[in-house]
Amino acid sequence: MKLSELLKQDAAGVYAAAEGLFKQAGDLNWKPATGKNWMTTGQLLHHAATACGSTCKGFITGDWGFPTDTKPEDMPADAMMPPAEKMPSVKSIDEALKMLADDKALAMRLFSEVSEDRLGNERTAPPWGGPERTLYQHCNEMIWHLGQHKGQLFYYLKLQGKDVNTMSLWAGM
Repeated sequence: MKLSELLKQDAAGVYAAAEGLFKQAGDLNWKPATGKNWMTTGQLLHHAATACGSTCKGFITGDWGFPTDTKPEDMPADAMMPPAEKMPSVKSIDEALKMLADDKALAMRLFSEVSEDRLGNERTAPPWGGPERTLYQHCNEMIWHLGQHKGQLFYYLKLQGKDVNTMSLWAGM
C-alpha cells in the first residue's frame, strides 16, 4: 500500500470519530475545574478542527500561515503554542463541524497530491522544534495530533456527563 493511501485511511477514521464527538459537545465554555491552562470546549473544538490538514499543509507546501518575512524562530515563544486563555474558540458546534470538514478535505487533497518519493524521503524539522523526520512521519503525527485532541474531547464529554463510550472514541458512534 502506498504511503499516501495509509495517510488517507488513517485520517478518515480519526476524522469520522472526531466528527461524532464534536456532535455531542454542548457547553462551549466548559473546561475542567481543577488544574490550569485548560482549553474551554470551544477552544478545544477549534484547535482539533485545525490540528491535521492545516498543519500538513505547512509540512507539504511550506505555507505555515506566517507572514512571508517572518521566520518561526523569530516569533514570540507563545505565538506557535499560546496559553489556553489566548487560544481562539468556535462560536457554535456547526462552525466546529464545518472547520473539521474543511480540514479533512484539505488533508485528503494534500495526501492525494503529494508524491510518494517526497513522503518517504524528504526530511525536515517542524518550525516549533524537534527532530528531522520524513514528510510521511510528520503527516502521520498530525493525524495523531487530531487523534490526541479527539481523546481529550472524549474525556471532556465524559466529565460533563455525556453518554460516550469506547465506540464513541473510535467509531464516532
